Amino acid sequence: MNKRDYYEVLGVDRDASEEEIKKAFRKLALKHHPDKNPGDKESEEKFKEINEAYEVLRDPEKRSRYDRFGRAGSGAGGFGEAGFGFGTSFGDIFEDFFGDFFGTAGRRGQSRAQRGFDLRYNLEISFPEVATGVERTIRVPRRETCPACKGKRGRGGKGIETCPTCQGRGQVGYQQGFFTISRTCPHCHGEGHLLKDPCPECRGEGKVKRERELSVRIPAGVETGTRLRVSGEGEAGSFGGPPGDLYVDITVADHPIFSRQGNDILCEIPVSFPQAALGADLEIPTLKGKQVIKIRPGTQSADLYTIERAGLPDLRGRGIGNQIVRILVETPTNLTARQKELLQEFARLSGENHHPLRAGFLGRVKKIFG
Repeated sequence: MNKRDYYEVLGVDRDASEEEIKKAFRKLALKHHPDKNPGDKESEEKFKEINEAYEVLRDPEKRSRYDRFGRAGSGAGGFGEAGFGFGTSFGDIFEDFFGDFFGTAGRRGQSRAQRGFDLRYNLEISFPEVATGVERTIRVPRRETCPACKGKRGRGGKGIETCPTCQGRGQVGYQQGFFTISRTCPHCHGEGHLLKDPCPECRGEGKVKRERELSVRIPAGVETGTRLRVSGEGEAGSFGGPPGDLYVDITVADHPIFSRQGNDILCEIPVSFPQAALGADLEIPTLKGKQVIKIRPGTQSADLYTIERAGLPDLRGRGIGNQIVRILVETPTNLTARQKELLQEFARLSGENHHPLRAGFLGRVKKIFG
């Protein structure tokens, strides 16, 4: 059976805020909780479905993966797999039903400040920028405190009155035997107040969508996967809560010549057969410009040469890496008749003393196979 979309399960839009998702979950979970519907299998299954959806959408990282990849990327295993009982996965409902029993009645109404969502931003930088560090200007879409109502949600910061049902506590008590059971107020849905005249700028949400321009300093030595934290530049908090943070995830673009191994830079340089045989001065590209190195006569393919301190700086300030040059001896192609004649003459004149690697290999073969 195909499972429904998590947003559809909770009855919220795909851009719903954390508070809207929590409010929708609380309302549905209270309606279908097994304690209120004993023996009702349909309500029990709906409650499991509601909780599974909330477990994903309440977590920014799980929600992001779900938005991109669906259930396969969200890591949701299903509520039924974890067992059915009261736990941290629906602690809000636990408090709504048993708040007074554990002395927590009214706590929700007393502390409603909520920290804003953390945000993530993917930033690609070039390979040379890793060596020097770079300052980038980025534009981050986020929800900020409404300037018209200052986050109060009412027109001009007013238009809000205390809920007469719960007297601002966000919860109401019900007598059940010897105990008083605390539940979310059905009138204000746990807010503790009623919005009579919503702010026209934010439509009573207390936040508005804006695009914020920020300057971010990327330190030298970063690599793909490095995450930088920009404190306080996430989404605005609710009810006086602090803002979230912005996390900048770094990707380093591939370079056509260089690759990276830790703080060392690797590059491959093709040389001709005469250069390798006779030795030569080679002009090598580096991140700081061109540099000449001398290769010795008889250089073999895959021989390595080191240019010290031409690599990348360590992110933690522990020095600078080297540049490793790997030699590739290139076999000539499209030879003329004269070139072939000369190479054949060279082959006749060459002996094993001129080919130590081949001579050594043939010696090992002869020793093994006779």
